[in-house]
Amino acid sequence: MPVPLQQHNAEIQANLAHWNRKPVLRKIYCDFHERIARFVRPELPGLKIELGSGIGNIQEVLPDCLRTDLFPNPWIDRVESAYRVSFADESVSHFILFDVFHHLRYPLTALDELRRALRPGGRVILFEPCISALGLVVYGALHHEPVAWRAPITPRAPADWTPQQDDYYAAQGNATRIFFRRENADWLRGWKIISAQRLSAISYVASGGYSQPQLYPDRALGLLRAVDRACDRLPALFATRCLVVLEKPASVA
Repeated sequence: MPVPLQQHNAEIQANLAHWNRKPVLRKIYCDFHERIARFVRPELPGLKIELGSGIGNIQEVLPDCLRTDLFPNPWIDRVESAYRVSFADESVSHFILFDVFHHLRYPLTALDELRRALRPGGRVILFEPCISALGLVVYGALHHEPVAWRAPITPRAPADWTPQQDDYYAAQGNATRIFFRRENADWLRGWKIISAQRLSAISYVASGGYSQPQLYPDRALGLLRAVDRACDRLPALFATRCLVVLEKPASVA
């Protein structure tokens, strides 16, 4: 494992400690996972795979989802890389990536590989940071990972590159740039966009997430959820999270 990648695993261990002592965070993530679950097609046969499962909490909502990560923690079912998954062609019904896409230095290399393993009609579900006016403050000033709003995005890896050469990468603005600003729109050729939602998620931001102090008492979560519903109407101002669902068509032109 390249030394810089150990930073990912250190974050996972720190996140687990915050998870265990923040009940509001657990409730908010349950909400997020339930949003994801609405786009799961239960009638479609095949494996449900989460890539980059972190602390592995998705099974509280999707108990049949296989949890994978780059690191063999006790709660992880398999070690996998999004760049080269071990699943056979057309054997997977869903890939779920929660806060993973912005860590992919070569996003199209990963999406090409996921499409190989997906069944026709299978889906990639992404849950990511969203850059709005508020999102730029939250992720630009209050988070340690770069937004990289104007940095070049390299779509595919060099021909001689292998996943073993991967190192730590983060660009929190990538999902917003690719799926909402539609920079390089041809990159999405071969995918059907089922949904692209921008969410205020102020209840999450004010909870402090995994790394910052919680700014409201647990009992105020209901009020913050109401604030979220109101602010969702102005995503350019308030969105801090996005949910994107890509589907592999039955046939690709």
